Amino acid sequence: MTDAFSLPSGPAAVATLIATEGTSPKEAGAKMWVDASGAIVGAVTIGGCVDARVIEESARVLAEGRAMVLEMSLGDEDAWALGMTCGGSIEVLIEPVNAAAPADPIARALRLAQEEMTAGRRVVIVAPLDGRAERLVVFERGQRAGTLGEPALDAAAMAACTAYFERGRSGTSTLEQASGATRLYFEVHAPPSTLVVFGATHVAMPLVEMARVLGLRTVVVDGRERFATRERFPTADELIVGMPSEIAERLPLGAHSLVVLLSHDYKYDLPVLRAVLASEAVYVGCLGSARRGKAMLEFLADEGVPSAQLERVRIPVGLDIGARSASEIALSVLSEALAVERGRAGGAMRDRRRAASDGAA
Repeated sequence: MTDAFSLPSGPAAVATLIATEGTSPKEAGAKMWVDASGAIVGAVTIGGCVDARVIEESARVLAEGRAMVLEMSLGDEDAWALGMTCGGSIEVLIEPVNAAAPADPIARALRLAQEEMTAGRRVVIVAPLDGRAERLVVFERGQRAGTLGEPALDAAAMAACTAYFERGRSGTSTLEQASGATRLYFEVHAPPSTLVVFGATHVAMPLVEMARVLGLRTVVVDGRERFATRERFPTADELIVGMPSEIAERLPLGAHSLVVLLSHDYKYDLPVLRAVLASEAVYVGCLGSARRGKAMLEFLADEGVPSAQLERVRIPVGLDIGARSASEIALSVLSEALAVERGRAGGAMRDRRRAASDGAA
């Protein structure tokens, strides 16, 4: 999954990592921009020989105005230097872009993707890998913009986007048409996940800091002005002061929303929980003991909240890491939230490797 870079003001070459073989520290969608002056933004790996070669080819692409797919095979030593666990190969699509030209299809597609992400929606940009600059933009709501040059190919690519929306990762696919096979790159753009914290407490402070390091958008909600302050939350994207339950009802909590309740107060948590559970928030955690959690969930059940919704509540919140301090509790909460969002159980990695090994045996 990738975010669109801010477009350069003039002509530039954009290099996009489209495929890797072997474990790589960068996913498909990683970008590097190289402008006419040689200025560089971003990277397709973590440096070294690959990025140096990409910069060299980017200058050539920009000078000649023709796209190319750069393929590089890496030996174990080169791969290790790039953070890959073993030898493999990578493919990088390098294309000329002129953001100042209104008709430039690449710049237009990236602008559309940025608009959708700003609105909290995902989009897939489909690019041909045969040197053409055409782009098909497929929106999460089912519409499309642009073209790959052939109506039949547009339709087939749009259908293929369903799988990319579902898995949330960019990659390449070859589509078979009557006119032949066409290899395409499908780039998934999505808004960052948002951590919404109800309760500007001492645990919320390190939780917001850690979330920002991980690239999450952060929102802090509290009814007390002296707690929800910039002095306490200097890196929060948004601070909202008001009645928490009313704010919970109007916030756009969707499939990329992680919600944590930290007030530890029944009169605040119950109405907030009721509103949050009516949303599509992917994670709902609540600070409190198992006994307190049981009482809260029973109360909501008596009010008619469906059991399927109540089962989403993580109380006590967080993974069992023996957390004691506020920072350790925050680490526990954030770890569980990410595990839930990514469909993982949150167990030890060695147990996962052991299960895989037993299965292979």
